[in-house]
Amino acid sequence: MPGTVPVPPPIDGVRRSYVDARGVRFHVTEAGDPDGLPILCLHGWPQHHLGYRDLLADPPAGLRIIAPDLPGYGWSGPAPHRWEKEEVAQDLLALLDALGLERVGLVGHDWGGYIGHLLVLGAPQRFTAYLALNIAHPWNTPRTLAPHLWRFLLYQPVMAAFGRPLQQRTGFLHLLFRIAVKNREAFGPADAAVFVDRFRDPVCARTGQATYRTFLLHELPRLGREPEQRRSTVPTVTLFGDRDTAIDASLAAAETARADDYRLKLVPGAGHFIADERPDLVRAEVLALFAPDAP
Repeated sequence: MPGTVPVPPPIDGVRRSYVDARGVRFHVTEAGDPDGLPILCLHGWPQHHLGYRDLLADPPAGLRIIAPDLPGYGWSGPAPHRWEKEEVAQDLLALLDALGLERVGLVGHDWGGYIGHLLVLGAPQRFTAYLALNIAHPWNTPRTLAPHLWRFLLYQPVMAAFGRPLQQRTGFLHLLFRIAVKNREAFGPADAAVFVDRFRDPVCARTGQATYRTFLLHELPRLGREPEQRRSTVPTVTLFGDRDTAIDASLAAAETARADDYRLKLVPGAGHFIADERPDLVRAEVLALFAPDAP
């Protein structure tokens, strides 16, 4: 199909593989020391593993960067479920098992960030620490969400209803990147095209739509009835661009987090795609959390 990317764009020095886990054929990209501390990096929508291209191209010493494409995204096969976030979390735990990894560091952005929270709540023994990037924490209630529902209404219902044709046949995703990215010198139209083109693929387009349809029809109503009560015991830092138009930083506030060790760090002038706009700060936080003895 015109516009699709048949193979992942090259990144010097990375190792690529396909790993079957829990019914998903994961495409996994790795870089760095194979015997180093493994760091699982989870992307969001509308991206794939290339969201972590800076860490993959220049992995910090002593770390093993592992960036899978989430089920149905990038070059991974589709999920055998309707993209419930708890199910995706279980898919990723199965991937860790298939890779022979008992305990890892965790980084997550956007939906990958939300799934990251579910992972540390459901299997805290598997994670040394968690770096969340521009994502609300899971302890919000209808009261804290209510002032910000208008942000969800800007694009989520449209994605849930018409996501497949929007992603495959229109310039919707290019427009989204133009609105959401504030540092356009670091992330311009050519960078966006690497992600936009992949969503011309029917599997990726269908997954993008399912991500929002499941959230709006099933998960959000359930959270309204049964807010998250589990408490996080995994040290967590949330790095958040303060000009995010999709998610308000107050939804990641430390004051409302049910966590033993949770910190929010605001990045002035950055938008939603913090790993693309400020890869230097993401790298610094990765080093601080996972390689504290690094110079």
